[in-house]
Amino acid sequence: MLESGEARTTLSFYRYHQIEDPAQFRDELYRRWSKLGVFGRIYVAREGINGQVSLPGKDFEAFRQDMYSIPWLDGARLNIAVDDDGKSFYKLKIKVRGKIVADGLDDRSFDVTKRGRHLSAEEVNQLMEDPGTIVVDMRNHYESEVGHFEGAICPDVETFREALPIVEEMLKGKKDHPIIMYCTGGIRCEKASAYYLHKGFG
Repeated sequence: MLESGEARTTLSFYRYHQIEDPAQFRDELYRRWSKLGVFGRIYVAREGINGQVSLPGKDFEAFRQDMYSIPWLDGARLNIAVDDDGKSFYKLKIKVRGKIVADGLDDRSFDVTKRGRHLSAEEVNQLMEDPGTIVVDMRNHYESEVGHFEGAICPDVETFREALPIVEEMLKGKKDHPIIMYCTGGIRCEKASAYYLHKGFG
């Protein structure tokens, strides 16, 4: 791999979805994507999928078409790495996990697919002009210290699992306020939004 001159692309993706049989889905993905030269680390759980992979650049479109042929993955955002030579992984690992992101929540108590909605930059700007809007940084403290929105709630935590109850406490008595959440790749915000909607926020 290191000596190969083949151009490869590194990308990441995720999607929350209720998967009935994660092991069967894992096996199906391995058969399909190993044929396309996909390497990387993919987690599959009953709540969805979270992957970071690399693949030959010439097969990118074939991979996207194959991924989007799975109805619930159709249109999933593919985050392409920049300044990367694509040699980030050397084999394909697809693992069945209890969660696609560690959070400590009882997923049986709420539907993770009933989440908040994605906002355009224009919608975010409009909401932030409303003095009643609450902005929540769902990242870890060392990420928010690099930079965050002025006035945002920034929980002093090291993990997403820690952030959820702390942010809930910080939002106490504010269930009627518009809430904007942001994080690095979106996966934490989507889970948090589903949890807080279940708790009566929004």
